[in-house]
Amino acid sequence: MRAVVITSHGDPSVLKIVEVEQPRPRRGEILVKVQATSLNRADLMQRMGLYPDPFPGAHEIPGLEFSGTVVELGDGANKWKVGDTVMGIVSGGAYAEYLTIPAAQAMRTPRGIPLADAAAIPEVFITAWDALVLQGGLQPGQTALVHAGASGVGTAAIQICRAIGARVIVTCSGARGTANGVDKVRACRDLGADLVIDYTKDDFAKSVAEFTNRRGVEVVLDVIGGDYTVRNVACLALKGRIIQVGTMSGPSANFNVASLMPKRASIIGTVLRPRSKDEKIAVSQAFAEALLPRFDAGVLKPVIDRRFTLDHIVQAHEHMEANANIGKIVVTVAS
Repeated sequence: MRAVVITSHGDPSVLKIVEVEQPRPRRGEILVKVQATSLNRADLMQRMGLYPDPFPGAHEIPGLEFSGTVVELGDGANKWKVGDTVMGIVSGGAYAEYLTIPAAQAMRTPRGIPLADAAAIPEVFITAWDALVLQGGLQPGQTALVHAGASGVGTAAIQICRAIGARVIVTCSGARGTANGVDKVRACRDLGADLVIDYTKDDFAKSVAEFTNRRGVEVVLDVIGGDYTVRNVACLALKGRIIQVGTMSGPSANFNVASLMPKRASIIGTVLRPRSKDEKIAVSQAFAEALLPRFDAGVLKPVIDRRFTLDHIVQAHEHMEANANIGKIVVTVAS
């Protein structure tokens, strides 16, 4: 089969398409013919050597999510039948024409959403839902602050907040960060954000204080880190929670843990990729039960910025590195 392989660590040019051995499903697994995958920041980090290969071996194939068609069942994989369309999260290997996944970890694709588009759902929507609801405890009527609102996780988080009846404040860049002629601020507003803060112009901590009448927010979903951490604490309501799912700006040099104490607040660090198989199965099944009906009903939808083919994976990575995308970058694998 054809697959994108990281030939060495570095810029996007290290990504090459090569012929590799097609995997075979083991007991409890299914073999999926991949229709599409989507890019995630972790893919870029792995390519640069900042994320270890989860499957050390002959080839290093990135890719954390997919959509496709079941073509073979391993022994005991009775949940699916050949021809079913599925999607899911994997630790790697989705930049390829075929992959295997535990049958219990795969999810059905939503009704009414094209198969290729479904590849833009699993990683970011599970990440946002797990962070905001499962770990953050966000409830209807509460308020969340979401950074990088125009990112894949951000656009998913806005929709999830609206779907559960919570208010959502997001930060993003303004005119400087545009894609396909669409301003990121406008895009976040159109998705339903209650307040969109252009961080290039305004101090988000002051804006949050004004919007919440100085009460603060119950949950912060942060992928930035760095000097945001101090201001995130300032934005919290009493007993608020910061869910740290990324650190694009690196660690904070000025954060004082004592600042959490008066608010009885907490910071929870989380990441999806390194979780065990059982943990990934559990969160995938819980997500499917809670949110797939909302995709079926059209309440939730993947936000797709641009599409590339597998042959243009280098250009896809370059586009993500430009930080100009709104939502997901989808890569079509099947011809």
